[in-house]
Amino acid sequence: MGSIKFRAKTASENEILNHLSECNNSFVPPLSNKVDLISYSKKIVEKAITFEAWHEDKLAGLIAAYFNDSEKRTGYITNMSIVPEFTGRGIGSELLLNCINYAVKEDYYEISLEVNKLNVKAVSFYKKQNFVQMDERDDNIIMKWNKQSKANSPTVSLPPEAQGR
Repeated sequence: MGSIKFRAKTASENEILNHLSECNNSFVPPLSNKVDLISYSKKIVEKAITFEAWHEDKLAGLIAAYFNDSEKRTGYITNMSIVPEFTGRGIGSELLLNCINYAVKEDYYEISLEVNKLNVKAVSFYKKQNFVQMDERDDNIIMKWNKQSKANSPTVSLPPEAQGR
């Protein structure tokens, strides 16, 4: 399948739209039930920092995060998605580590996100990465990672083929 290359802020609006469309049904509920994918892709390109995993010319994984609260120094992950054929390879963990490293480097203290309660796999993943449930809103759980927590680094366990990059 080839190697994965990690980059930041290089994906075009169209590449993000194609990626989100391919990942749409991996979301609980499907992402297109909550947002217009075209508008959302445009917003991500214009306002978010993107952490990307590329396989050749395909966007295989994406975290889009807003780091625009310079007063409170908090970031917000608006999207995390991995194309189904690339799941289970440590890509999500590496992308999240890149996002957290960016936050620390830019002196942000906290990253929050929302995840649907029914998305048990995602909730479990975030807990393993030291995100803590803070609240609930409608069908979503609000989770936060905090720079000051005793275990503030994600647990990254990459498969052998992804190590040594």
